[in-house]
Amino acid sequence: MARKAQFFVVTLLICTLLVSGCNPSGNLKTKRTGVDRVPKTPSEEQKARLLKRIDRNYENPEAHFQLGQIYQQERRWAEAEHHYNICLSFDPVYWPAQAAKVKAQKEGGDPTKANQTADVYMNEVAGSAERSLELGLAFQDQEMDDYALLCYQQAIRLAPNSAKIHRQIGYYYLKKGDKVQAKEHLSRSFQIDPYQPEVAYELGRMGVVIGTPQKTQRDAKKLDKIVEQSGQKK
Repeated sequence: MARKAQFFVVTLLICTLLVSGCNPSGNLKTKRTGVDRVPKTPSEEQKARLLKRIDRNYENPEAHFQLGQIYQQERRWAEAEHHYNICLSFDPVYWPAQAAKVKAQKEGGDPTKANQTADVYMNEVAGSAERSLELGLAFQDQEMDDYALLCYQQAIRLAPNSAKIHRQIGYYYLKKGDKVQAKEHLSRSFQIDPYQPEVAYELGRMGVVIGTPQKTQRDAKKLDKIVEQSGQKK
């Protein structure tokens, strides 16, 4: 009877160890109280935050745009375009969303639709050099340089003496490695507005000799007038 009782105790102990489990060192494992959670990726966490923002304020164009950007990175083109459309329904001139929508259509496999959409947006800003420039910058941010250049060319036709637009076109060509076109537009920008140290720097790198801008007689008269008006106010 004593041997049977001893055998029963040993068997019970072995069963207990098998149920609770042992680690390689022979110690009992800590009892698990729940299932391990898979950590969220940064994009999933950002997506969750954006969805909360949208839930609090559905008419938030920036949140819809940023969410569309995440879906676009995930190559979920339809969902990306859906949120760009919502963004544009609340802010029709949200140029980053316009450019991103065109990119989603193109990369989603419909370049014809992308071209048609881009034409619509470029026509909408065809009467404004500033807006054409803004749309061009948005296209360039989306790495859609062909559309960006069309917008810049449209802008320069509307404002051929704009130092800002010539500067941006110069930077565009500089990024493309076309130093001839870059020099032409940056030189023209500097000629229109010589108070641009960053443009002078780029021209200097390309071997263009830059002189120190001198105050013209017209500038002097403007300054004298401002000083005179300031004295009258006192």
